[in-house]
Amino acid sequence: MCRKIFIGATGQHCGKTTISLSLMHLARRKYQRVGFMKPIGPKCIQFRGLTMDKDAAMIASVYGMEQDAHLMSPMTLVSDTTRRFLDGAVPSDAPRRAILEACAELEKRYDFLIIEGAGHGGVGSVVGVNNAQVAAMLQAPVLMVTGGGIGNVIDSVALNLPLYEREQARVRVIMSNKLVPEKRQASLSYLTKAFQHNGLLVTSAFDYSRTLADPTLQHVSDLLGLPLHGDSADRSRICHTIQLGAASSQKVIDSLEDSTLLIVTSSRDELIVTASSLHHIPEFRARLAGLIVAGHAPMSNITERILVDSNIPYMRIAETTSEVYYRLREHVSKIGPDDTEKIELINSTAEKYINFDAIDAMLE
Repeated sequence: MCRKIFIGATGQHCGKTTISLSLMHLARRKYQRVGFMKPIGPKCIQFRGLTMDKDAAMIASVYGMEQDAHLMSPMTLVSDTTRRFLDGAVPSDAPRRAILEACAELEKRYDFLIIEGAGHGGVGSVVGVNNAQVAAMLQAPVLMVTGGGIGNVIDSVALNLPLYEREQARVRVIMSNKLVPEKRQASLSYLTKAFQHNGLLVTSAFDYSRTLADPTLQHVSDLLGLPLHGDSADRSRICHTIQLGAASSQKVIDSLEDSTLLIVTSSRDELIVTASSLHHIPEFRARLAGLIVAGHAPMSNITERILVDSNIPYMRIAETTSEVYYRLREHVSKIGPDDTEKIELINSTAEKYINFDAIDAMLE
């Protein structure tokens, strides 16, 4: 008999994928065969010839589950899915059938199955299978991931719980994530008081971490749709600071913080040359992760040669520095299969903070 858990959330960016990775790691220490699926895939990529949710593809890649990739993302929401479904071009029961069939097959192959939802409880309603409905029809007890804090967590859970209750999905665990370290114990104490009458297990996940929250150079490259030039070994380097190179070269260099991604205008030859030259000095290499050279104006030939020869990671884009800066500041980092530093941190931290046995006991 395959044990199942549905990872829901009160909203986007609570950390469902981080929790899924954590539970994959912890469950594999207890169960011989641990599987994964993301029934509704709103953000899709091409993976080994399949169109599938990028989180499912990431899990398949990290844990060597490529042979089951066709089952791990049974319902993908591409650009025209909503219109086709509402126009009747997609049979109304197709999403439900696809999810049920994929889950049934995965249950045969695994002892423990992690099912990751998408966003808040209502996501997927447009195609007739929202998160609460999926959890109910797959008969999977629900772990609901929230952000940190007290009041906002209670309010967000109160918005989501009625939908799960209406669909007769069994919410068993509330997991508070991205906690402020010095407020961790107080937050958990008050959340336990708030939900104890519901018979819910209130538990914690991770403290807020810059390492997990900030993007890698590869993420920035993917987000902007640009090739990443320079040292390929730095692709998984995390950018803790995004800085505009608007001041004088000396002031920009002096103000570099830890692992800064510097956005510089293509006409700032002296700053590009200075930054490129500093790439070979260990002190500055630690502070300067890479460059985004922005703007329509071409770089001078000698500046471009110095930039390329330095092997510093860089991207070239025609947008203005302010446009690029705004896009990156609005971006929320996601974990990819090549983010080895983040995945190793997730696994080691999960062992410290997440009580898998207590969660597993709530799945009866």
